[in-house]
Amino acid sequence: MSDDSTLVTGAAGFIGFHMSRRLLESGRQVVGLDNLNAYYDVGLKQARLKILQSYPGFVFVQSDLADREAMQSMFAKHRFPVVINLAAQAGVRYSLENPHAYIDSNLTGFTNVLEGCRHNGCKHLLFASSSSVYGSNTKLPFSVHDNVDHPISLYAATKKANELMAHAYSHLFATPMTGLRFFTVYGPWGRPDMAMYLFASAIMEGRPIKLFNHGQMQRDFTYVDDIVEGIFRLIDHPPQGIAAQPGHAPDPGTSAAPWRVYNIGNNKPEQPMRVVELLELALGRPALREMLPMQPGDVTQTYADVDDLIRDVGFQPATTLEHGISEFIAWYRDYNKC
Repeated sequence: MSDDSTLVTGAAGFIGFHMSRRLLESGRQVVGLDNLNAYYDVGLKQARLKILQSYPGFVFVQSDLADREAMQSMFAKHRFPVVINLAAQAGVRYSLENPHAYIDSNLTGFTNVLEGCRHNGCKHLLFASSSSVYGSNTKLPFSVHDNVDHPISLYAATKKANELMAHAYSHLFATPMTGLRFFTVYGPWGRPDMAMYLFASAIMEGRPIKLFNHGQMQRDFTYVDDIVEGIFRLIDHPPQGIAAQPGHAPDPGTSAAPWRVYNIGNNKPEQPMRVVELLELALGRPALREMLPMQPGDVTQTYADVDDLIRDVGFQPATTLEHGISEFIAWYRDYNKC
C-alpha cells in the first residue's frame, strides 16, 4: 500500500527545497531525499533542510540516488504515488572537470528512480531536464516539438538521456512520466555557483563579474516560484499519450506512450548586462566587469516557448526580473548578514 507521500529527490537543493515547501504548504506529505554532497556549501543545504524539517509532514532521507539497494528499500517501503526527481549533478562547466559525477547521479541514479517507479506502483514521475538540451539549436524560441539531438556539454547529454530513458520506461511499463526543461532558475536560496549569486557576491566583495562572450548573451531568467508553480500544476495532469498520426515522424515533445516534456521558462530572454545593472541598483554598489570569450559547452541564447504549459495547465511564468532580483537580494543580504 502507498502511504500517499510525495517523494522529492534533491530536497535540500535549490529547486527541491522550494518544491518541497510548496507541497507541504498545500497539505501534502513529503519524503525528501538528498545526499548533501559538497558540490557547493553544505551549510546552505542544511539551512534549507532545517526549514523543511519544521513542517510535521516532512521526512528526510539522507541517501544517494546511485545507491541501488537504498533506493530499492525506500521505494518498497513508501510506494510513492508521485515522484518528483530534482536531484542531479548540476552545472555545465563542472561536467568538463568531473564527468563521472554526472554518470553516477544523472544516469545511474536516474535508472534507480525509474526502477523504483516501475516496481512500486508510481502513478506519475516528474523529472528535471534542462534548457541545455537544446544545444546547437538556433531556432527561437526553443520548442519541445523541435529535435534536440546536438547537445554541446555532457551535462546536457545526460539530461537528454533522462528524457529518452523515461520514454522507454513509459512505453514499456505505461507509467506516466513528465520531463521539465528548466530555464536559468534564480531566486532566494539559490546556488552559489549560479550567475545571480556569483554576480551579487562579486559586487559585494569588489571583484570583477565575468561576462562571457563579452556580455553578448541572452538568458530566459526564470524565478524559482514560477518553476515550482509549473511543476505543482503538472502533478495532477499525468500525460495520457497521444495517438501517432499515420505517415508522420514522431513529435519530439509528445508520444503515444504516457510521456511528454514541457519547457518552464519566463518566455522573455534578458541580457546578463541588464541583470548586473539591476543588481547594482539593489545592492547600491557598482560592479566591475570583466569581458571574456565564450566558454566551452555554453550557448549564446535561451528562450522558452511555453505555449504547451499555458494550454495544458493554464500557467505562464511571468515574474519580472526587477521583482525577482529584489526578492533574491533581500534573501541574500539576510542569509549572508551583509
